[in-house]
Amino acid sequence: MEQNGSDRRISKDDLERRFKALQNDLQGTVENKKQTLVAAAGAGAAVLILVSYLFGRRRGARRATRVEFRR
Repeated sequence: MEQNGSDRRISKDDLERRFKALQNDLQGTVENKKQTLVAAAGAGAAVLILVSYLFGRRRGARRATRVEFRR
């Protein structure tokens, strides 16, 4: 009698091996995404600071009183 792949019993070692392989794949993917996310967050923070600075200068220039003295 031939044994098909579906007739074979799954052992504890088979499950552990598959779970470890899956976990390693997921950890590799998370590490790659984390580096990309950190870089994007840094760039976003820099842009936010720059835009805030520029809008603050513009608002300050509009609100500042200019007094001109003539002789």
